[in-house]
Amino acid sequence: MIGIRVIKTAIAGLAAIYTAMYLGLTPALSAGLLAILGVEVTRMRGIRNVATRMMASVLGLFFASLIFTLLGFEIWALSIFILIAFPILTRLKLKEGIVTSSVIVFHVFQKEEVSLALIGNEIMLLVTGLGWATIVNMLYMPREEHKLKDLRHRIEATFSKIFQELAMTLQNPRHMWNGEELLLADDLIKQGQDRSSTYQENRLWRYEAYWHTYFEMRSQQLESIQQMLTLIALVYEKVPQGLLLADVLLRLTEEVKSDVYIGAVERELDELEERYREMPLPQTREEFEVRAAVLQLCHELERYLSIAKRWKKPMPRPASA
Repeated sequence: MIGIRVIKTAIAGLAAIYTAMYLGLTPALSAGLLAILGVEVTRMRGIRNVATRMMASVLGLFFASLIFTLLGFEIWALSIFILIAFPILTRLKLKEGIVTSSVIVFHVFQKEEVSLALIGNEIMLLVTGLGWATIVNMLYMPREEHKLKDLRHRIEATFSKIFQELAMTLQNPRHMWNGEELLLADDLIKQGQDRSSTYQENRLWRYEAYWHTYFEMRSQQLESIQQMLTLIALVYEKVPQGLLLADVLLRLTEEVKSDVYIGAVERELDELEERYREMPLPQTREEFEVRAAVLQLCHELERYLSIAKRWKKPMPRPASA
């Protein structure tokens, strides 16, 4: 299947060549090559790419004109140009423009002249090729929002499944779970972070940081969930405290899908810890160890909820009568 970047490259290259031919620039095909080099996957990256290539090419043209005028159009003069210009462009953080600059300089070398007409021709080739690349970059970029929404729904469903498995483990410590949802969640979050960066670079104005915030929140919460798994492995016996916590986790399987912070699970967790204080003390060492692990699990769940509370939008208050 042909990607959108390939289609954009073909359009930019063709438009640049025809424009160069119309303007009488030579060689016109070089405008198409420059356009191909300027096409990028995001608007912001495209602007940076074109600006870098334009500056590098103008500087390269300046150094080449000076070197060829002083040393002549000899093959070894090209080596002098490379030895002088390439390190300077790299130091100026214009390394990406070295290829574009070389295309222009080799044109000058081939013509064996340094004149205003030739330099004007090369500058116009740059403007034509990189200009069309910029136009194509700005006109269309694939929309990422529906993909981001799909990733959000999949992450929330995966988190919901993880909390369901944790609850089942508390209800039955012999419950077997392979943990594949953890790997899936980690992969989905990384995909979301990559796509949110692309989304940001394609919106030059009115950018909302929602998606970056969302996937950062889920990344932090996944770390908390991984800590919960370490603790739940210590709950090797079924105890009443664990069963009560399992009910809270089951309610979290739905709250995790909310775009706002509801806070119902946080309130239930506070009430649950109050109930723990009213329960009799453990009678055996084994019961003490298991209940201690359950209590630590409650604290880690509080940390998970605090992340959601900090990053999610608050629950809207009902309008007063």
